[in-house]
Amino acid sequence: MSTEKVTIRKPTPEELEKLGVFSWPTWEKEVSEFDWYYPEDETFYVVEGEVEVELDDGTRVRFGKGDLVTFRKGVRCVWRVLKPIRKHYR
Repeated sequence: MSTEKVTIRKPTPEELEKLGVFSWPTWEKEVSEFDWYYPEDETFYVVEGEVEVELDDGTRVRFGKGDLVTFRKGVRCVWRVLKPIRKHYR
């Protein structure tokens, strides 16, 4: 799934290794809802959990375990963590 603001896809194990995903810092969040802003591009790999994000234009995207997600610089959104999330990010 891809929009001009967000890209969500299932990477191959080889791609994850090439990117060095498992050496990136981790972030975790319980079930919750919060506003967020991306001051720069951010790419992350979801290790566990499920999230729905509503972008400032009303578009909703969903991602979860096994997804590689990129949010573009300048995106404003609301995160709804449906199942506790743990991700590696850069």
